[in-house]
Amino acid sequence: MSEFSLYFGLGLDHILDINGYDHILFVIVLCALYQSGDWKKVLILVTSFTVGHSITLALATLEVIRFNADLIEFLIPVTILFTAVSNLFTKDRQIAEGKILRNYIYAGFFGLIHGMGFSNYLKTLLGTDKSIILQLFAFNVGLEAGQIIIVAIFMIVSFIFISLAAVSGRDWKMIVSSVVGGIAAMLMLDTGYLF
Repeated sequence: MSEFSLYFGLGLDHILDINGYDHILFVIVLCALYQSGDWKKVLILVTSFTVGHSITLALATLEVIRFNADLIEFLIPVTILFTAVSNLFTKDRQIAEGKILRNYIYAGFFGLIHGMGFSNYLKTLLGTDKSIILQLFAFNVGLEAGQIIIVAIFMIVSFIFISLAAVSGRDWKMIVSSVVGGIAAMLMLDTGYLF
């Protein structure tokens, strides 16, 4: 197995690992406003998230930036809750007209925070290895592939509920965002960062 394949697989496994479901929740809540016909917008949205987390993943792994790991573990569910609440107040007209540019900004900016969370895992894997450019690239490509898998599954489930089960797009957005927001609030409390 090549080194690229190894780190690609590690990135893919890391994003799809059910124990790290906070990142999965963020991808889902980003997609909650969209339906299957919006797949291009969703791919751009997820790529914006990837660009954000790739930047801080590289900087933190290379130790260009340092941060409080407990703070980052608290901020990750904050980003999820913030996005979920924002979804609840996004009007259907804004979605239909494509006037939700802020979601791309959220995805990129909040990706910076999530990248710092990914970096702890990657630094553990790399150990003292000094030549990490290929590993970083492969890991990020694996993360992106995993996110696309999550998006594809979520969009299929959305299609089933909206198109086949006749749940309104508005109700679907409200249900998904509320559930994910509730889980994020519990994750915030579980970190114990504020107490």
